[in-house]
Amino acid sequence: MPQDPALRAVGWARSLPVSRGVKTARDWTREHLTRLGWDRTAPDLLDSVVLTVSELVTNAHIHARSDAQLILTWDEECLHVTVHDDSPEVPAPREADEGATGGRGLLLIDALADAWQTHRCPRGKDVTVCFPPPPSAAPEEP
Repeated sequence: MPQDPALRAVGWARSLPVSRGVKTARDWTREHLTRLGWDRTAPDLLDSVVLTVSELVTNAHIHARSDAQLILTWDEECLHVTVHDDSPEVPAPREADEGATGGRGLLLIDALADAWQTHRCPRGKDVTVCFPPPPSAAPEEP
């Protein structure tokens, strides 16, 4: 299949230690999406992405007990948010008790994102979430 020469992608990566990773991840993600103009064109989508990043990095720190590597890839068709951690255990949504303060992260991600998947790696796993672009960033119809 021939490649579209107009297709462009950009990506960013960041390591996030357990000691201070979640706030740093949120701020870093917001900064990059602001550079794409999403703060103006899709502020609600930007907030959904930032919340998802917060949940994924928190899961890496709490459940995997590891640092997290955050990768954002924007290919104009989807913003791929990937968080890698050191645990091979695949996350699964769980039912949280009504009074529980946790246990709803994957349910939130499922509601906010277009799709998400997990991929086991030799040293842990990747959780990747896809967000479609804001309407103003979507390719124009001919």
